Order: sequence, then C-alpha cells, then structure tokens
Amino acid sequence: MTPLRIAVLGTGLMGLPMARRLRAAGHPLQAWNRTRAKAEPLLALGATVHPTPAEAVQDAQIVISMLENGPVVGQVLFDMGTASAMRKGALFIDMASIQPGEARDHAARLAGLGLDHLDAPVSGGTVGAEAGQLAIMVGGNAEDFRRAQPVFAPLGRATHVGPHGAGQLAKLANQMIVGITIGAVAEALLFAAKGGADMALVCQAIQGGFADSRILQLHGQRMAERDFTPHGRLVVQLKDLRNALATAKETGFDAPITTMFETLYAQGVAHGLGELDHSGIFVELANRNAMR
Repeated sequence: MTPLRIAVLGTGLMGLPMARRLRAAGHPLQAWNRTRAKAEPLLALGATVHPTPAEAVQDAQIVISMLENGPVVGQVLFDMGTASAMRKGALFIDMASIQPGEARDHAARLAGLGLDHLDAPVSGGTVGAEAGQLAIMVGGNAEDFRRAQPVFAPLGRATHVGPHGAGQLAKLANQMIVGITIGAVAEALLFAAKGGADMALVCQAIQGGFADSRILQLHGQRMAERDFTPHGRLVVQLKDLRNALATAKETGFDAPITTMFETLYAQGVAHGLGELDHSGIFVELANRNAMR
C-alpha cells in the first residue's frame, strides 16, 4: 500500500480514534481541532497538529472531516479558507453526519474549486471507531470511492450507496432505526421491570429471539447497569432525528414514527439529559413512570 498524505479535521470522540487508526496504517497525518488539546494525543504517534485547518490541509491528498454538523463543516471549509488552501484534485471526505442537501451543496462548491468530494458518515460509535469496525455509508462518484479505499479500509466497512448526499441519507435512515430502537428497548425493559421482572435477565431471555439486536445487547446492558457514559450523546441523536425530519419535509415524506421519537428525545434534552449516552432516553422514560 502506498501511504497517502491525510489531514483530519475534528479529533473529538470519533475523530481521534479514527485518526489513530489511519496513522497506525502508515499514512502521514496532519490534524486540526478547534480545541487543540483534543488533537495533541496524536503527536506521540508522529502526526503534526496545526493551529488552523487551512495549514493542516495544504499538502494533503485526502482531507477527512469529522466535525459537529453541516454549518460547522461549511464554516471550516469556506469561511476559514480551508477549501481554498487545498491542492487541486484533493479529495474531501466528510465523515460527519449532516443533512443530504448540505452535502450536495458542499460537493458542488468544492467542484468549482477543482476539488473532489465524498459524503461518508459512519455508524458504530466510539467502540467501532477504536476497533476499525465502523459502517461507512458513502455518497459521491464511484471513481472517488475507489480512490478512498486505502482510507476506509483501516476504519471499517464502506459501501457506496449512490450520488452526493446518498451517504447522508443512509446515515439518517440508520439513525432513525437506532433512535427508535433504543427508545423501544428502554420502554420494554422498564415495562417488564414495573411488573417485577429482573431487567438484566429479561435482556438475556430475549437474546437469540426475533427481538434480538446489537442495540438490545449493548444498550440494554447499559440500561440494566444504569451506565449512561456517553459513547454517542443523546443531544446528537436528537440532531440526527431532526435532520431526518428536515429531509423528509424537503422530499414530501411522512415520517410519523420518527416524529414521535423526536419529541421524546427533545423532552429528554429539555430535562437535562442531553450529555448522557443516547441510551439515556431510558432515564426520561423511567422518570415519567416514577421509576429509579
């Protein structure tokens, strides 16, 4: 494998372990994060940390973004001079979760500057990022997807799902399923506990049956143990559901189930639970039922 010069913009909960894996795969790495201290662990691995994103991308063949949301991606790209600092022909891979329309807009604006674009949001949380087992949903040109394979390989399993914006549509579909299923698991376990069943044993009993899932196994255990240390924050889950509903409105799609769960997560955030793991929606439902 020929090493690629890679810049990573955004080294938070997800970006940092992803950057570590890219460096471990032998790629020279430049990094930037708004809070520099969050990027500094990469220094020990031989990466270079830059004070601005424009400096980080200057010599990069591939630039990876793992930023907070679409407006922040746009700000970093176009308001902070990052896109204009990139080499002509460089590939920008946006692995943040943003709205499909934003991804298409960014792709068009970058193309006008002679730059290529893929939207490639991920699923799998910090556990998947650390293990290199992320599900990567990619929108853009097939040629750029092939070009990005050495980047995707250390991070997980990448699937090209369609043109620009399609990766974000797949991620929104993923987050609809995740958010709704976490809520269903929380409600079902609390329902069983209210009647006197042992929540942890109910999780065990269900596993292997038709209702089994990674969410039941992982988040069900967190709920039984009341461990809501954030791996994926509840406030981020709410953002994803709202992005899904905004896109549904644009396309004239009726999404009543997602609408119900957006309300539930919004109430959890309003009650101070936003920084908990998204399985912390359990707390909102427990409080409604006067359960600890």
